[in-house]
Amino acid sequence: MPNTVLEFKDASIFQGESLVLKDVNVQINKGDFVYLIGKTGSGKSSFMKTLYADLPLKTGSGSIVDFNLKTLKEKDIPFLRRKLGVVFQDFKLLTDRTVNANLEFVLKATGWKDKAAMATRMEEVLNKVGMKTTGFKFPHELSGGEQQRVAIARALLNNPELILADEPTGNLDPQTSVEIMEVLQEINKNGNTILMATHDYALLLKYPSKTLKCDENQVFEVVQRKA
Repeated sequence: MPNTVLEFKDASIFQGESLVLKDVNVQINKGDFVYLIGKTGSGKSSFMKTLYADLPLKTGSGSIVDFNLKTLKEKDIPFLRRKLGVVFQDFKLLTDRTVNANLEFVLKATGWKDKAAMATRMEEVLNKVGMKTTGFKFPHELSGGEQQRVAIARALLNNPELILADEPTGNLDPQTSVEIMEVLQEINKNGNTILMATHDYALLLKYPSKTLKCDENQVFEVVQRKA
């Protein structure tokens, strides 16, 4: 029996009063790597925002990492987000502090207290993304690709059950995009479940995997043709 990390049944996703996606039936299992594709404005971001409870789920049913999105209370949202790792297109690093201070900020915010344990965890995640020696640097001293690696390290801090990567290569050149994909592939091989929204169809061809598409208010799985 697969371990379901995310499931929607007959769900509708709204942005305010506007219906964005309807009749959403999606299942993602532990260890999956899933792409979410679709044109700008097709609902990818709204879908992602519903997953980390930025948008409420009003109709149908939805569960993510054992949280019921339909009945989720405001006070439970921080606990849900601790079980998710979110990677954004624009990195969202705090520019006034070093890489280590960025990571430490997240650990403290999610309840870590032990300084030694925090230092060990920060070193582990930076090591995983090939950024072990950059902890003392500020974001402006790093390239875009390096900043995104740090953002992925930040997403890994609390051993998330699901990583939501929202256009993680959107601001990067093709070569750097491939490097970031290699990092995500490696993380996935180590057992992390990843849902990645992307516009980059070259990456889909290079790293084929289960693909969901947003189009005409629907989300459906697309079967990739073998080259």
